[in-house]
Amino acid sequence: MDIKAIILDIDGTLLTTGKVVSEKTKQALIATQEKGIKVILASGRPTTGMFELAEQLEMTKYEGFLVSYNGARVTDCLTKEVLFNQAMSVETGRAILEHLKKFNVVPMIDKEDYLYVNDVYNKDLQKVAADFKLEEFGSIIEYEARGGNFKLCEQEDLAAFADFPINKILVAGEPDYMAEHAKAMHTPFDDVVTATFSAPFYFEFTDKGIDKAKALNTVFPDMGIHSYNMIAFGDGHNDRSIIEYAGIGVAMGNAVDDLKAIADDVTLSCDEDGIAAGLEKYL
Repeated sequence: MDIKAIILDIDGTLLTTGKVVSEKTKQALIATQEKGIKVILASGRPTTGMFELAEQLEMTKYEGFLVSYNGARVTDCLTKEVLFNQAMSVETGRAILEHLKKFNVVPMIDKEDYLYVNDVYNKDLQKVAADFKLEEFGSIIEYEARGGNFKLCEQEDLAAFADFPINKILVAGEPDYMAEHAKAMHTPFDDVVTATFSAPFYFEFTDKGIDKAKALNTVFPDMGIHSYNMIAFGDGHNDRSIIEYAGIGVAMGNAVDDLKAIADDVTLSCDEDGIAAGLEKYL
């Protein structure tokens, strides 16, 4: 198989549970790029939350790419050119944000340098942060803001504020509550959006048809990089599309069971350099 690109989810895949790239994985990915193979980060994260990792992996030097917002945008690391972008309409975004007021959840949207929330000091999800080893960030809101490299700003009514197209509406909540209410949150909008879990405490809305594989299939065949030229690594429900799309789809050892069941292979966990092990096996 002629591998031309490595597709990597970030959280739970590229990053360890300590939220860092291990030195072994970093060196394996740099060595891969030295062979002319592209690295493509594909995450639910906003674009602004991916550039620092791209720099660590020397992706600017080797002309890598960022697939952000679960596939709603594709950016060239070297030129910063946006190669694909598909946001929700203003009307759809506002309707979803209005609907979410019925639920005990924390919606978040971003625009330029800011992450907008109802209450910057909301501590309702402190236990969730602790359960998922994120307590150093203080709250889920702070964790998301730092991960996206955003400043925080309050808006009492997000639905009224959102007079611009939104790439992604991120909804945070207690995992059991989210699992119970996810269907009620997204069903009224099934015809106009895609909704998926990216973590047990994160549920995300993007425009209809958007997923990571669609972004890959929209941009990269014109560069001569097709699905059969790709190896993809992931761990979560929002990685299903890339695991199915790529010629070789590899689930991390810490992946959800549903992803392991459909993957071509299962590697070691993110804390055991699963990506490096997979690259050694297939390259």
